[in-house]
Amino acid sequence: MITVYGIPNCDTVKKARAWLAHQGMEVAFHDFKKQGVPAAELPAWLQAFGRDKLVNRAGTTWRKLDEATRAAVVDDASATALMLREPSVIKRPVVRWADGRLTLGFSAEEFEKSA
Repeated sequence: MITVYGIPNCDTVKKARAWLAHQGMEVAFHDFKKQGVPAAELPAWLQAFGRDKLVNRAGTTWRKLDEATRAAVVDDASATALMLREPSVIKRPVVRWADGRLTLGFSAEEFEKSA
């Protein structure tokens, strides 16, 4: 089973889900807004991508944070706390493929390799 983590109104998540549906793949969707961020998954995500890629510093949510909050993200523990508190700061989608591999964001080429 493939699991897509994100928020439903995110354009990149929509593209990823549409691509997977077009390929006829069975996908579970984990909605950060309704189900929260799966705290047990964050260590694996941080290991796979690093906090500098996982925390979307170019996104609207990051830009809306006050300077002190942004400056406080200095290690994995502080990044985890922020991601749990502000799920929209996570770059999306995070995809856990059937074989357990993880990808971040959407690229048709990368998905083609992972599928």
